Amino acid sequence: MARVKRGVTAHAKHKKTLDAAKGFQGRRKNTIRTAKAAVDKAMQYSYRDRKNKKRTFRALWIQRLNAAVRECGITYSRFINGLDMAGITIDRKVLSDMAIHEPTAFKAVVEKAKGALPAAA
Repeated sequence: MARVKRGVTAHAKHKKTLDAAKGFQGRRKNTIRTAKAAVDKAMQYSYRDRKNKKRTFRALWIQRLNAAVRECGITYSRFINGLDMAGITIDRKVLSDMAIHEPTAFKAVVEKAKGALPAAA
């Protein structure tokens, strides 16, 4: 059986890892052992934070909506309840964008939601 020399393959694997570590500081960018650990950890963070980004943006939209509907004299939770009762299915991202860029249309949606709520006792 022929002898297999793995230098080319190893060099390619190392180069791939070091390219991924570009921009890291200290030995993490140019020593293969530390660069490999740093890149692995960075990939874990990127996977986790792709999920967290969705969570963070939803929280931002809710905060914006709460501020916008309070100007109209209603709380966020009552607004969402009113939308549900009125049968309006617009997601929070679109509602938040509407509150910022189209305040008149947003006020109309808030009024519909208010109208769908039962009278306060």
